[in-house]
Amino acid sequence: MDYNDTFNISEPYKPYYERPETYIVPLLFALIFIIGVVGNGTLVAVFVRHKAMRNVPNTYILSLALADLLVIITCVPFTSIVYTLESWPWGVTVCRVSEAAKDVSIGVSVFTLTALSADRYFAIVDPLRKLHATGGSRRATRVTVATAIGIWVLAAALATPAYLGSYLRAFVVNPTKQFLVCYPYPQEWGESYARTMVLMRFLVYYSLPLAVIALFYVLMARHLVLSTQNVPGEMQGTQRQMRARRKVALTVLAFVMVFAACFLPSHVFMMWFYYCPTAQDDYNPWWHGFRIVGFCFSFLNSCVNPIALYCTSGIFRKHFNRYLLCRSGSAHGPRGSLSLSTSRRLHSSRKTNISMVPRTTSVGRDSSIRLLNNGSSNL
Repeated sequence: MDYNDTFNISEPYKPYYERPETYIVPLLFALIFIIGVVGNGTLVAVFVRHKAMRNVPNTYILSLALADLLVIITCVPFTSIVYTLESWPWGVTVCRVSEAAKDVSIGVSVFTLTALSADRYFAIVDPLRKLHATGGSRRATRVTVATAIGIWVLAAALATPAYLGSYLRAFVVNPTKQFLVCYPYPQEWGESYARTMVLMRFLVYYSLPLAVIALFYVLMARHLVLSTQNVPGEMQGTQRQMRARRKVALTVLAFVMVFAACFLPSHVFMMWFYYCPTAQDDYNPWWHGFRIVGFCFSFLNSCVNPIALYCTSGIFRKHFNRYLLCRSGSAHGPRGSLSLSTSRRLHSSRKTNISMVPRTTSVGRDSSIRLLNNGSSNL
């Protein structure tokens, strides 16, 4: 069902072909599509083709890659024309699928990041308790798979209103001009529905998970700093451990900041537009540009994870070079991983005097967790 609304604007209407975003946004979305498909597709291929990569953190990373591929394939090609064409050309079905897929992808991404941050915290702070609680590496992997599936089910359930409510809304610019917009907040569900959903999305998909993620990473960084201070300065490899721990702390902090930066502009604009009483009157070119930035950044997040992993994970970098750049060289370590820890850190930690730290062991031949001297793990 379509609704007609008068489009209140303080500036004279400018045709789309005269706007710079008409040409910039599609080019940016083309880059997001190419990088996202190639990067996340490579992640999926590495996980499927290499059994050594199938451990707990990489299972979560696979779920993130699938969620990114979902939004890239089902949303990016269709929403890239939002600032190019005046009216939505794909029909109501694509509108509903696109809006629902976007919510599913965001939900899976943010909930998986939360679960992954919790897993990394317990693996670094108390790996033996984590292994005991999950009953071994194989059971831990099964629990992780069940958790990942549960996250997808939860995200799909939360995206149901977007699928059922999305419709084509007609905005009237002047007596001779109107255009259709894919709109996820139906008017028959009440005037307060849009404001409620904007607030709930901010809380459920951003602020609360981000607060939990930040808490886990702050506690993890604190543990790394304190454990470094407790190691005697004359022990062999102490300086290497200190540098490695600082790098891990800075890397995980960078992941949190990237996630927050990608979604913050969009949430700020939506909260302002729906909760500021004078938002429609105050809407100007500056806010219009800010809206476009938030729109693009929210999709840019879908291609950031492979780039981040390429920069921080030596093993993934070898696999990436092997598949896409046709470079030779073994990409198989003793326990392959796409996570932040690398075999180099494990090698440096093994040089430490193990008599000083009684928990420096391998937990079973088949376990994917190898304890470091600081209680962290190479996953």
